[in-house]
Amino acid sequence: MSWKAIHRWLGLTVGALAVVLGVTGAILAIDPVQQAWQAPTAPGELPVATLVERVTRNIQGVEEIRHLPSGAVVVFSFAGDQPLASYVDATDGRVLGAWQPSAVPRWVKNLHRSLLLGDAGRWGAAGTALVMALLCASALVLLLRRMGGWRRLAARVRGSLAQRIHVVAGRVVLAVLCLTSLTALTMSASTLGLVALNAPSEPEVFSSVTGKPALPGAQLAALQSLPVQDLRKLNLPSATDPEDTWTVATSQGHGWIDRYSGQMLAWQDATIAQRVNDWAVVLHTGEASWPWAVILGLMGASLLLFWLSGAVIWWQARRSAPHITGNTPLGQADVLIFVASEGGSTWGFAQALQDALSQAGHHVHTSALENFQTTAATRQIFVLAATYGEGQAPAHASNVLAHIAKLTACAVPVTVLGFGDRQFPAFCAFAEALDRKLRAKGWPELLPLECIHQQSGQQFARWGTALACALGEPLALDYVPRVPPTTALTLIARQDYHGATGQATAILRFAWPALGLGACLRGRGLARFAAGDLVGILPPDSAVPRFYSLASGWEDGFLEICVRQMPGGLCSTHLLGLQVGDSIAAFIRLNPGFSLPQSQRPVLLIGAGTGVAPLAGFIRRNDRHRPLHLYFGGRDPSLDFYFGPEIQQWLGEGRLASLQTVFSRVPGGGGYVQDVLRRDAERLRGLVTEGALVRVCGSRAMAQGVAEALDTVLAPLHLSVSQLKAKERYAEDVF
Repeated sequence: MSWKAIHRWLGLTVGALAVVLGVTGAILAIDPVQQAWQAPTAPGELPVATLVERVTRNIQGVEEIRHLPSGAVVVFSFAGDQPLASYVDATDGRVLGAWQPSAVPRWVKNLHRSLLLGDAGRWGAAGTALVMALLCASALVLLLRRMGGWRRLAARVRGSLAQRIHVVAGRVVLAVLCLTSLTALTMSASTLGLVALNAPSEPEVFSSVTGKPALPGAQLAALQSLPVQDLRKLNLPSATDPEDTWTVATSQGHGWIDRYSGQMLAWQDATIAQRVNDWAVVLHTGEASWPWAVILGLMGASLLLFWLSGAVIWWQARRSAPHITGNTPLGQADVLIFVASEGGSTWGFAQALQDALSQAGHHVHTSALENFQTTAATRQIFVLAATYGEGQAPAHASNVLAHIAKLTACAVPVTVLGFGDRQFPAFCAFAEALDRKLRAKGWPELLPLECIHQQSGQQFARWGTALACALGEPLALDYVPRVPPTTALTLIARQDYHGATGQATAILRFAWPALGLGACLRGRGLARFAAGDLVGILPPDSAVPRFYSLASGWEDGFLEICVRQMPGGLCSTHLLGLQVGDSIAAFIRLNPGFSLPQSQRPVLLIGAGTGVAPLAGFIRRNDRHRPLHLYFGGRDPSLDFYFGPEIQQWLGEGRLASLQTVFSRVPGGGGYVQDVLRRDAERLRGLVTEGALVRVCGSRAMAQGVAEALDTVLAPLHLSVSQLKAKERYAEDVF
């Protein structure tokens, strides 16, 4: 079972009990805070003998002096037959007020410690603590996977509101929750009798009656050398039993003191188990430090938020879970399709491939990649494999390479189709590793490995054409993306450009629909997006979305894109025909590989044409005046210098550190953007040496030219674009 499955099912089932323990623990955290505020802390270096003298001078019938973990001193005494418990001022022994053992109802404590079920409930609470420890371990593994390792653990969290709540809060409190679960297990071990805290037996000691009067507490040598900070409890000898002793308890152990000589009659060191348990109590309850108790209370209360956000995430995943239709039983299928997908989108491609092969007369069975196998009827195998994180397999397929290594290859061809994002250094790395493993084991292939960028339907269709040729039969891949819930966006402004090639272009600004919390938690709406993310837009009479890079973030209060008319383009025609007040259906696709991490490192922004849109969005939100350097390439400054006035304004405001422009269709325009990069080589090398990041946006041909130019520029530094990509300093958004 994968870590993801462990985390999901433990959280959904036993997690409800953990919420009960967390909320009751938050209530119990009130006690240490209340105790710390009700009485002053006793001076730590004050001798216990002096404290005894001050207390007995002010209070009659003292039986016990207790030094609370909060630092306050409580005295238990009798006034006649009436028992009293009082806070005292350790500096003079004055009574400050009555002491109450707890302000929290007893049933809350019983609910927290035993779920109101006695001994059986104590075992249940211990089991829940163990589950919490496993949840914390699985959460850490999943968190590292999601963020891309320890180095990116503090990076910006993207996703739905429920995902951000779950990850951000978990990143903050995971260590504390793990600590509380481990300390709860430690305390439960003693409560359930699994570990003995005290020594097997106490020594039998009696004061030696000498006929001399008993010494007052202030004159006992053992108490004169004991500071209050080490004291836990001191019991005074009974006035009616001449053989009774003083009994003292400290963090180091227990002692019995002769009432006549003042000497220590016996001493028992605290066991290792007792010391460990004492630390567990302090760390679990916060009773020795009220600020820590406040933190524990907040962490306990946060479990409810964790459970709710986790339940929403599970529900969202369940709603988008793959449902393959028309699946032939495994033993009857001549074509097998195996899928590895982290978010579920790859299953849509598998469904399209299955439908096409079925229409061509094949019997097709589709399953998850961890079920990889062959049967006597198998003639072709296709593997559709997405890459997750830093080149890892999707969680459910984490052991697939080891599984395939144990299989004996046969003559059935296995064709691998990879899915990934070129912005990441490990683009389709898992698919590549899988393909290498299959070939090394001797499995033949029908087609060489192909890698699909950002779930491109066009690339998938081209691969389908090659597959049809290889199979020698007609095959039409009709892939329809599984579109997430959309939101209506209303156009509120537009800037029109004629374009240097006669193609109309416009910057379109849509109102940002601020939806309610419930819709955001369910993954609907556009609660959070950033410049560089993608907006998917569904044109009329089409189920296939077109994606545009965002020139704004949610903090800007609007959604903005730059659209150029494409020949025969269904979506661009629709968008450019919009009037103010018209609406579109849209959704957000996060693009974390292109976003800028939080830092003050310089950034080289390189764009051409409408590719300047996300770069303009970065500059717009540069409130901290991070050094951003823009290289923009167009054709004619009077026709296609998109965001030109805004860029000039941002330059004057310091949001943009420098601007270099080139225009290829005007005399003296400077050529193409890669030309200005070569001319500015010395400056670029200096910025890269300072740790600059690089973001490139534009056509694929432009991005290739920029990469070649930068390879030349960086050669004297023994650096290349591929090395910058490997260090996550270089990212592209190409179309």
